[in-house]
Amino acid sequence: MTTDHGRAGRREWLGLALLLLPTLVLAMDMGVLFFAVPFIATDLHPSGTQQLWIMDMYSFLLAGLLIPMGALGDRIGRRKLLIGGTAAFALASLVAARAHGADQLIAARALLGVAGAVFGPSTLALLRNMFHDAKQRQAAIGAWSGVMMAGATLGPVVGGLLLDHFWWGSAFLIAVPAMLLVMLAAPFLLPEYRAPQQGRFDLLGAALSIATVLPVVHGIKTLAVDGWSVRPALVLAAGLLVGLGLVVRLRTAAHPLIDVSLFRVRTYSGAITVNTIAMFAMMGFTLFTSQYLQLVKGYSPLTASLWALLPSVGVGAAVGGFGALAGRVRPAVLLVAGFTASAAGFVAMAFVDPSSSLALPLVAAGVIAAGSVGTVSITGEMVVSAAPADRAGAASATSETAQELGSSLGIAVLGAAGAAIYRTRMAGVPAPDAAHDTLGGAVTTATHLPADAGAALLATARDAFADGMHTAAVAGVLVMLGAALAAHLLMRHLPAPGGQPETPLPVVQTT
Repeated sequence: MTTDHGRAGRREWLGLALLLLPTLVLAMDMGVLFFAVPFIATDLHPSGTQQLWIMDMYSFLLAGLLIPMGALGDRIGRRKLLIGGTAAFALASLVAARAHGADQLIAARALLGVAGAVFGPSTLALLRNMFHDAKQRQAAIGAWSGVMMAGATLGPVVGGLLLDHFWWGSAFLIAVPAMLLVMLAAPFLLPEYRAPQQGRFDLLGAALSIATVLPVVHGIKTLAVDGWSVRPALVLAAGLLVGLGLVVRLRTAAHPLIDVSLFRVRTYSGAITVNTIAMFAMMGFTLFTSQYLQLVKGYSPLTASLWALLPSVGVGAAVGGFGALAGRVRPAVLLVAGFTASAAGFVAMAFVDPSSSLALPLVAAGVIAAGSVGTVSITGEMVVSAAPADRAGAASATSETAQELGSSLGIAVLGAAGAAIYRTRMAGVPAPDAAHDTLGGAVTTATHLPADAGAALLATARDAFADGMHTAAVAGVLVMLGAALAAHLLMRHLPAPGGQPETPLPVVQTT
């Protein structure tokens, strides 16, 4: 129960722990199949296209449906959508684990994405109802942000460890007990909330939102992975064009999915912008870190992912440190500090080469992640606090969608910068085209060459990759310093939070 002074009690903190479970699973499922692809290929014999959809269907539908589902939760009840979404997620996990064909697995992954979008916004929006004290809410949202980031890192590792002992379907079954616990405990630990004044749900706006986000995310990810081609560029352009129609709809609808007037509030729009840039930095460079560990240092995927866990120590420290300072230090100062720390991490990455000690890239990656996650933990609280209580679900979903877009843009922009330098450096090297395109292609090519020729090709390709990584790191430094300046300009009007409790939000039903 919330105390008379507006501070959360034991029930609210237990409720937070419960909400962190589906948040962790939602993030882990992004990469839980990373090591399972060879086993799935042997068992289900998917085509190349089917294999891509097995990996991508989940994240595409999750990103596309977050905003409509967040708005729906504001109208019909956030706890109700949490329980319904976790039930659907558990069912889809069982179907995926026992899939007998590629098409069935793709359908199950699609259902997982839809179910994740149903409950995802509620995990953050419900914190708005449960924690009215500013300091406590900051701590709760910091924990939520840290778990979301940790899940993205843990997914491949957990999947790899399970595959050492069980069949590939076990990677899905780990979600089932967590979701069952949420379904059973939510009515006792979590409040229900829905908007007191409910307008008609904007179906056209929801359709336009989906038709905007799906093509944009698909186009960006395809361009990032496969390089420039006309088809994904046209898909991206079509999504942006539909996005213009979505903006018109949001401005003219009687009951829009998102209140566009919120974007005129500097705290809200600034938080969304900062969130997007933070994810751009962290996820954009994860691609280089994983390739460096596997293709430059030569570690197996599982060993590389275990080493990649070390930067999460910095993430945990950042969440705790930023949370402790949030009640005493102005938000602009913390945001500038976070982005400056990330910039310092990128500077260190600019000095990493194939002969570097493993400590240098891991520490640099930890500093980048710590600064990025620290800023996200601050901006998450800004988003849910700046939005009216009856729009917190849609606001949370907008923030999560911005994070997804920021991640995709980071992979695309930084990945493209590194790839361009790699191809330039490899242009005059006598080797097959595959070695000119990617470091992975060079590694594969080297295995079919005589020992001396293969070693020479690998040395050249790894140096070219390092040059590309240095270029991406310099770009990261510039982006982070620009973000620090933007955070100062957008957030300097905010005073240090006083930690005073708010008036409790109206609750429709509690148990």
